[in-house]
Amino acid sequence: MALSKSELRDVLAGISGILVTPYDDQGEIAPAKLKPILDRALQAGVHFPVVNGNTGEFYALTTDEAITMAKSVAEMLDGRAPLLAGIGRGVRDACALAKASADAGAEALMIHQPPDPFVAPRGVVDYIKRIADASGGLPMMLYLRNDAIGTKAIADLCAIEGVAGVKWATPNAMKLSEAINACDPDIVWVGGLAETWAPAFYAVGARGFTSGLINVWPERSMAIHAALEAGDYAKARHLIAEMRAFEDVRAEEMNGTNVTGVKSALQLQGNDCGATRPPSAWPLTDAQHQKLKSFMRDNGLLG
Repeated sequence: MALSKSELRDVLAGISGILVTPYDDQGEIAPAKLKPILDRALQAGVHFPVVNGNTGEFYALTTDEAITMAKSVAEMLDGRAPLLAGIGRGVRDACALAKASADAGAEALMIHQPPDPFVAPRGVVDYIKRIADASGGLPMMLYLRNDAIGTKAIADLCAIEGVAGVKWATPNAMKLSEAINACDPDIVWVGGLAETWAPAFYAVGARGFTSGLINVWPERSMAIHAALEAGDYAKARHLIAEMRAFEDVRAEEMNGTNVTGVKSALQLQGNDCGATRPPSAWPLTDAQHQKLKSFMRDNGLLG
């Protein structure tokens, strides 16, 4: 059952947990491997699992694989939490994935910003409207990775019926503040650069944040969220500093080890979700692996 826009706004103010996509030894998707990871995240209190996000290697999946992941995660959730399904690629694939995700039971959609080299802001408006129609009107969170489109274009996107939130994933808090002031005050602006940037985004009006850490250490993500909601920025910064080594590993090689770091950490915990697919880097270098292993050991996270 779809969430209303107001219900989605409440959920978006929590943690959007971006799930990995597990593979088997032959490199085929293996959704069942996700169950213990998902169960732990829900037990910790993660508000909103997200399938087919970038930590889920969305652009490395075929559309059929993305549809299978949406169906599988919805079945694993079994109503325990609302599901946000990532949607993107060419408009026809995006519409097919939106319809399949809605049919599977997703309560809302996260619309990836089109990476096409010839994107017109007004064309994106039409793109989002078509996706909304294909889904039967599910509420949507826009995933904004490029703020160069300008504040007016962002406002036009936020004015589309059904848009309830924006995942802000550019390291520009001042532009975020400008966008917040230019748009409907009911839009929820979600920190889209995970825990590290959450305090800066909260300071200018964002609420909630997305997280890949929830696959590995959901309890820490929840503690950071609680501190920010309480306005305790000093505590939030301290908690973030303690997990900074994890994010540092993920940020190496032009962020090409982002998912590699998460899947390597899961392997160290005994939850082998397979290698990442090219063009992501795999495996970690020896230096990266040792840095990650030290982080996991120091925080009691090894399997």
